[in-house]
Amino acid sequence: MDQIRDDQASLPKKQRYKIGDLLKTIMLPKATYHDERKRIANPHDKYTKTKKMILQIAQRFKARGRWTAGYRRIQAELDKMELHLSGDTICKLMSELNVQVSFYNRHRNGKYSSYHGTVGKIAANKLSQKFNAHQPYQVIHTDVTQVRLANHQWAYISVMIDEASQEILAFQLSTSPNKELIMRTLEELIDNLPDGAQPTIHSDQGWHYQLAYYTQKLADYHFVQSMSRKGNCLDNAPVESFFHLYKTELLAGFPPCKDITELGKLSRNYVQYFNNVRTTLKTKGMTPVEYRNHALVA
Repeated sequence: MDQIRDDQASLPKKQRYKIGDLLKTIMLPKATYHDERKRIANPHDKYTKTKKMILQIAQRFKARGRWTAGYRRIQAELDKMELHLSGDTICKLMSELNVQVSFYNRHRNGKYSSYHGTVGKIAANKLSQKFNAHQPYQVIHTDVTQVRLANHQWAYISVMIDEASQEILAFQLSTSPNKELIMRTLEELIDNLPDGAQPTIHSDQGWHYQLAYYTQKLADYHFVQSMSRKGNCLDNAPVESFFHLYKTELLAGFPPCKDITELGKLSRNYVQYFNNVRTTLKTKGMTPVEYRNHALVA
């Protein structure tokens, strides 16, 4: 008997694995696992089918593994499916599914300012915070922001966004906020505009938006230049809003990108997601590209 006990004691103990490791191995989302557990525990849940729909929508709007769809966006997508629920009900179901939005606002990115005092000729503010463009290619907003990289460099991001559709029409990166960055952005915009488009191009009073190489390029294409008042970011709110989403949905809460190459790859994927997948209430529940196509044929 003692010999048997000794033999049993020498056997390896039963290995135990964390549920997270098991789910990762079989590539099953945690939200799906926990929802199924709750469904088994409560087989008469009248929202079983609805929860599956909400989970599918939430997974479609994931960015870097993070839930980014708030209840209003979920509600808009359910409305398209002729399923009309109150915001409170959707919030409750999202909580049960554990798919609530969680944003991190601790940026490693300072606010970039290109204002170096008055230079050249300053254009008038033709918008005055009236962001009411409904047709694509009428008003384009542009600005530059910066992101700290793991190699201690700054990366500078220059974008141009359509006010009506929210579509990113130009997106360029550089390790320097120089003339080349701004002109590459403008050239990309020109390539993406339809023939004959003559939008208003609105920016802040950054030095590179005031110098001859930029203003002459706008004039060559008969674009109308508009500028924010000094130090008033609200005058350029559409592009500031994009930068906030870009940093919170793509970058915040993650280790900084190791270099500009890695940032560029992530950013290109995000712009594709932003233009072709992400919906907003401002664009009537459509993606920027869907809104643009719909508006141009309406």
